[in-house]
Amino acid sequence: MYHLMPNQKITFADLKTHLLSTADILRKSLNASENSKPVLTLLFLKRLNDVFEENAEKIMKEQNLDKDEAYGNPRRHDFFIPEDARWSVLEKASEDIGPKIISVCKKIEEANQEKLGGTMTYSEFNVKEKYPDTSLRKLIAKFGEKRLRTSDLENEDVFGDAYEQLLEMFADETKKKGGQFYTPRQVVRLLVHITEPQYNHRICDPTCGSGGMLIHSRKFAEEQLHKQGKTGDKIKEILKNMTLNGQDSNPDTVNICKMNMVIHGVPDFRIEWGDVLQKPKFVTGGKLMEYDRVLANFPFSEDWENESAEKDPYNRFRYGIAPAKDKADFAFILHMLASLNKTGQAAIVCSQGVLFRGGEEQKIRKNMILGNEKEHLQGDVIEAVIALPVALFFGTGIPGCILVLNKNKPENRKNKILFIYAAGKDDYEEGKVRNKLREKDIDKIVSAFKGFKDIEKYSHVADLDEIKENEFNLNVPRYVDISELEEEIDIQSTINEIQKLEKEKESLEIKVKSDLKELGFKV
Repeated sequence: MYHLMPNQKITFADLKTHLLSTADILRKSLNASENSKPVLTLLFLKRLNDVFEENAEKIMKEQNLDKDEAYGNPRRHDFFIPEDARWSVLEKASEDIGPKIISVCKKIEEANQEKLGGTMTYSEFNVKEKYPDTSLRKLIAKFGEKRLRTSDLENEDVFGDAYEQLLEMFADETKKKGGQFYTPRQVVRLLVHITEPQYNHRICDPTCGSGGMLIHSRKFAEEQLHKQGKTGDKIKEILKNMTLNGQDSNPDTVNICKMNMVIHGVPDFRIEWGDVLQKPKFVTGGKLMEYDRVLANFPFSEDWENESAEKDPYNRFRYGIAPAKDKADFAFILHMLASLNKTGQAAIVCSQGVLFRGGEEQKIRKNMILGNEKEHLQGDVIEAVIALPVALFFGTGIPGCILVLNKNKPENRKNKILFIYAAGKDDYEEGKVRNKLREKDIDKIVSAFKGFKDIEKYSHVADLDEIKENEFNLNVPRYVDISELEEEIDIQSTINEIQKLEKEKESLEIKVKSDLKELGFKV
């Protein structure tokens, strides 16, 4: 067992190093997705166990209870860990460790069914060829080196931040679309600061991945309450008014998301598994639930089954039906638009193809901009289009964009769209594999969005006439002049330089001929 020295706290750097070294144990024999499952699951179990024990000891001291009452009463804990599912059970296991992990997970899920049901039971832990006892024993021993109570950490954010670093590493290692379960934190931060979620908002991410949009929406709201002078338990009480819903089509990703929410100290959330285009899970009274904010990074250029879209029971595709092959982008966008309440706003990461492709997609853009009174389509719902740099995302090098939708634009923004070109050479940090938005780049974009005005070579506010003139093509360079100024040439100076060089050439030729004659050569 790891013991801290007096007053010693675990820093972010300490924990990050510890977690990355733990991930190395299985890296040689497993691919990233297979490696991530035991690492993330065991880390989650260790964190749950240590926080549970920390809370039990606090209860014993503050409420003068005996150990059985403090440790054995589920009602006293946010997440209850049964005695036969605590970390010590795994530390004592010497064989059949995979099945033992599954057993511990099941017991914890059963004790916390509402929030953790179906979260951690990876049946493949039974496959000893992938997860032999020796490797799992090493993992358990490695995680046992550090106690992960909140009181052991330098601050409350340390564990969540380190966990996100681990998720980012696994996303980077997949080198394929699987990396889409994790959106880079800088992009998440950008979307959150554009939409400014509040403590009383209903928020949804219908393609939630590991849950970063939801986690950082809550964190933003918490920071705003801090600025208002609220603290501690008061903030926790106020944040109970915030609704955080997410859905994802990958069951493993749903598990990761639930774990991530818990690890970040988010007590109230609902994460569901399923294809949101075919079967949205957030429905009430036969209608889609409506939200104040929708933030999402959906999988680019997916196929989808659009044959039944005309008869969609939730009426999501009235603006048009996205093509089935490689073009589900607008199906996701229209689902999100339909999920907004009357004053709702969405920030959606998209491929830039949605801005300029023709056919049905052009029709959808036109309907979103102009509306259609006969079809009861609300127009003027696109507030801004932000072009992002190339290679920001895992699994793809193509440049993305952010589409900001708003069903209740401020008066000065009505019938206008703000275009921001945030992909200039000075607008991001170039990396070897992926590029990165810096703090100053995010601040620049957010400032331009809030200012909603023309900035030379960076942003432009276009009215309806200009958008119609461009035939509803929303590609940002059509509206923001990104051409580089050509260097002015001083013609007379250039002529003088040429004449000077000609004279030097003549002088050099005369000298060469003279030297050759002295050496006896005929010239």
